Amino acid sequence: MKHMLAAVLCAVLFQACLDTSVPKAPFAGDYLTDPSLGVKSGGVQVVPVVMEGDTFRIWTKRIGNNPKTRLLLLNGGPGCTHEYFECFESFLPAHGIEFIYYDQLGCGHSDNPMDTALWDLGRFVEEVEQVRRALKLDSSNFYLLGHSWGGILAMQYALTYPQHLRGLVISNMMSSCPDYGRYAQEVLGPQMDASVLAEVRAMESSGDYANPRYMELLMPNFYQQHICRIPLAEWPEPMTRSFDQTNQSLYVTMQGPSEFGIAGKLADWDVSSRLNEIAAPTLVIGATHDTMDPEHMRWMSEQMPNGTFHLCPNGSHMCMWDDQQVYMQGLIGFLAPGIAGRQR
Repeated sequence: MKHMLAAVLCAVLFQACLDTSVPKAPFAGDYLTDPSLGVKSGGVQVVPVVMEGDTFRIWTKRIGNNPKTRLLLLNGGPGCTHEYFECFESFLPAHGIEFIYYDQLGCGHSDNPMDTALWDLGRFVEEVEQVRRALKLDSSNFYLLGHSWGGILAMQYALTYPQHLRGLVISNMMSSCPDYGRYAQEVLGPQMDASVLAEVRAMESSGDYANPRYMELLMPNFYQQHICRIPLAEWPEPMTRSFDQTNQSLYVTMQGPSEFGIAGKLADWDVSSRLNEIAAPTLVIGATHDTMDPEHMRWMSEQMPNGTFHLCPNGSHMCMWDDQQVYMQGLIGFLAPGIAGRQR
């Protein structure tokens, strides 16, 4: 009897080893292996991007090695840098998720041509496509995460090059800039003290955005409430480091100078009627206290054939920081559901 039980157990274990349908937990040796040839650069790869006859250097940095799950990060702003994503390093490697920092043209370590003609959504989409090809990302492994402005870029990329995506993450961005503007003006603005809102709007009406009083009012009354709800004195260093490096030319050209909606080149951008064309599995992440309407983002996920919605109830626009555990649980569950479920 003992011999029979032993034989059955061995057979079960052998079959389990052959079962490839269950994701395997990451092995640190594989994840930390650098597959690049030649001199090792710590995952940094500078990609030459050709635009209108000029070649620009675009900085990327890979964290980890997982040929099946590779996540390219599109930062917000427009004009911020990759640094505010550094909190991902505390979560994604444990689940074997490879992710790639990427400073868009005009941002961070990448070239800054200081040419406002290049601050154009269509051009940025083509830049992402050239970066994808250089990094050898394809439909078998390519996940794209766009946060804020990066979410606009990610949605536009998904509509232009759907054949290359394995999955998409839209983090804290609505599918309509006009709807975002209305939400900011009609919902978020009135939440501020009436006297503060009146003073802010007076400065905006006169174009007095450089007045130190403008940010003096917005920091506690808007940023603290809707950008990051961590006390201002404790804002995470990677986040403030990224904000401090914002390319203001890029930001103002595309976003406009006001925090209450979009007045730049993106003012009329709206793909709400095209969300049903995004067939790739898509996770939409929103937050209760976001600058973006969480109900609109929930609606977005319902328009996509394979969309799901994840709410960060205590978070704001930077909910990867101020509702961090909830944000990461949703993101990891989407990218590595089998492994994430076993490791919780």
